[in-house]
Amino acid sequence: MNIRPKKSLGQNFLKSKIALQKMLEAGEVNEQDIILEVGPGKGILTEKLLAKAKKVIAVEKDDRLISFLQEKFAGEISAGKLEIIHGDILEIPRSDLSADLRSDLGISYKIIANIPYYITGQFLRKFLESDYPPEKIVVMVQKEIAQRIIANDPSQRRAGKKESLLSISVKVFGQPKMIMKVDKNNFSPAPKVDSAVLLISNISKNFFIDNKISEKDFFAILHAGFAHKRKILLSNLKTIFKAVDWEKAFIKANISVKTRAEDLSLENWKKLLAK
Repeated sequence: MNIRPKKSLGQNFLKSKIALQKMLEAGEVNEQDIILEVGPGKGILTEKLLAKAKKVIAVEKDDRLISFLQEKFAGEISAGKLEIIHGDILEIPRSDLSADLRSDLGISYKIIANIPYYITGQFLRKFLESDYPPEKIVVMVQKEIAQRIIANDPSQRRAGKKESLLSISVKVFGQPKMIMKVDKNNFSPAPKVDSAVLLISNISKNFFIDNKISEKDFFAILHAGFAHKRKILLSNLKTIFKAVDWEKAFIKANISVKTRAEDLSLENWKKLLAK
């Protein structure tokens, strides 16, 4: 069955066996694992996951691929090793998804997927902020996005990469690591940019629990801090949160009042917001 990738769905089918293997290794997939895969495409990653994991639940938006996948993996579906869900992962309410994952997947699950790049931010936010987050997330993303997320890693500091709203939003929930770079020619059709395998491990909400910081308040302040990148952080925060003595908070945290949001690590944010 000849299925052409849909540009409107951001489809770029992965061809690299090395990248597939690295994704499985990063996820430490074993026979006890329940895997949530998003955007299985023609099933090249699905096939590898089925050979290693206990069960795979694959969510596919493209109706053309549903029948293809059902036919290709008829045996695995019949055996209960594979469940295919036809739908848009972003449109499934987070509460419903959490309930489904609890009943279908059991105690824990991992996400391993080659997702459409245009949903990266929304996708990560949906699962990292969930009350039932995955144990690990392994996704193929644009190389530039991966580099932004792991900003302040020694390799990225040399490249001049600084923190961003995206990087802090990921790090507050887990530990991101770029596993490997993937050349654009390893996809069909080849995208305009190179990609990277991104791993997010140790996912939890411990940052908020341990530091007694409200998740809602943290992100409100974070968004305010990055609202105007060229302004110093103090100005951004004073404009929105006028009741707070921010100068005092900066001094207490040993942070310069002239610093910008992009210069603060997650540890700096923790000190700044300490009670």
